[in-house]
Amino acid sequence: MKEIIAVVRMNRTNATKKALIESGAAGFTALKVMGRGKLVEDKGVIAARKANMMELAIGEDAKEAEQLIDGFLDGQRLFPRRMFHVIAKNQDVDQIVQAIMNANRTENKVGDGKIFVLPIAEVVRIRTAERNEVAL
Repeated sequence: MKEIIAVVRMNRTNATKKALIESGAAGFTALKVMGRGKLVEDKGVIAARKANMMELAIGEDAKEAEQLIDGFLDGQRLFPRRMFHVIAKNQDVDQIVQAIMNANRTENKVGDGKIFVLPIAEVVRIRTAERNEVAL
């Protein structure tokens, strides 16, 4: 058994839920989290993302919006993200991971998320005391 932890963009939450259900995941938990990944060093990508975000800030105070955007892009601020936890049988892991990747890959070149796969020592269903794969 494995635990799959996926940290994805907030706006990809529904697509991720749908992908997990369609991939056959037995169940999952989703949490709202804040975090950040590795800083982007490509100035072209940063400039393009800033321009895109500034377009979305129409109607806001331009100076205040620019300060917030710069804080996101230079690592001073955390991004809202969604964290999914999935417990899966070993044979289902590749299919679930691929479904998460397909649901979250964008053309933005940055910030699509991360997936972590960890071993699970034991699972116990509280109601029946069933253990391990039977408990899933």
